[in-house]
Amino acid sequence: MGCASLGGLYAPVDDRTCLATLQAAWDCGLRYFDAAPMYGLGRAEHMLGHFLRERVSVSQPVVSTKVGRLMARERPGRNLPQAAEKNPLDAGWRNGLPFHEVFDYSYDAIMRSFDDSQQRMGRERIDILFVHDIGRLTHAERADTHWTALTRGGGFRALTDLRDAGIIKGFGLGVNEADVVLDAMNEARLDCTLLAGRHTLLEQNANSLLDKALADGMSIVVGGVFNSGILAAGRSGNRKFNYQDAPEEIARKADRLAAACEAFGVPLAAAAIQFPFRHKAVTSVLIGAKHPDHVLQNVEWFEMSLPDALWDALRSDGLIDEGAARA
Repeated sequence: MGCASLGGLYAPVDDRTCLATLQAAWDCGLRYFDAAPMYGLGRAEHMLGHFLRERVSVSQPVVSTKVGRLMARERPGRNLPQAAEKNPLDAGWRNGLPFHEVFDYSYDAIMRSFDDSQQRMGRERIDILFVHDIGRLTHAERADTHWTALTRGGGFRALTDLRDAGIIKGFGLGVNEADVVLDAMNEARLDCTLLAGRHTLLEQNANSLLDKALADGMSIVVGGVFNSGILAAGRSGNRKFNYQDAPEEIARKADRLAAACEAFGVPLAAAAIQFPFRHKAVTSVLIGAKHPDHVLQNVEWFEMSLPDALWDALRSDGLIDEGAARA
């Protein structure tokens, strides 16, 4: 269960709906929840923490969140020079909390971010920390500065210290680009990585990373399997791609994929949810939802039996890459 929607992604979500959505996920047996300080500028972590604190179960949830952003308020004598450094993939938060993002990947900032997330969620234990949005896709000309903070500035060392002390179970990156993960694998031992939008039915450009992850024993969690919505929206829905309105060429490819799936009686969204598991490096997918009905629909798509002939047809039509789609 991805929790970006609980922060008001694209549209506001009231607290009752947030909690009902999380309850639907819990009732369906979902026990892995992913959040981030970015989501609603702290709101998603608050909502997830409130929900989980009320649930006592033999089956304990696995929780991941992210580091690299600190939530701050401007005040007299305090300037926030990085607050204007906006993520181009950030579509905005419709009912987020009144904070600014401040990017910081240094040792002290990673430790503080972890502490802040524990406070917001009210949790003693957070299982996995992902370094959030480190790379040129987000930071452009400031990417080298942030990379230096993560490497020579001790960010990876902070995460290693937390793991070695048994305070977290593992760490990796949470990003929308594959190349920076390959770079990070040369700097630290990553346990798992959350890759959003780059290994999907619509876009497969992470084959080298997936193969290396499999060889090195790093798990891949795939997010953004709908590519921000277009693979689940239908032809008349809100067709987003990479958090923005979908370009015409992307919309045309989505229509081709939908037609190919329809020939087998398969909803495009069901194929989109299940496609990432065609590669053995992928151990989980994250699906966001902002209403209980969406959770139930996602689970139905996930559990749907799909014919092998569908994947063969998509390959033969050149709609999916051969290397990314082997079972």
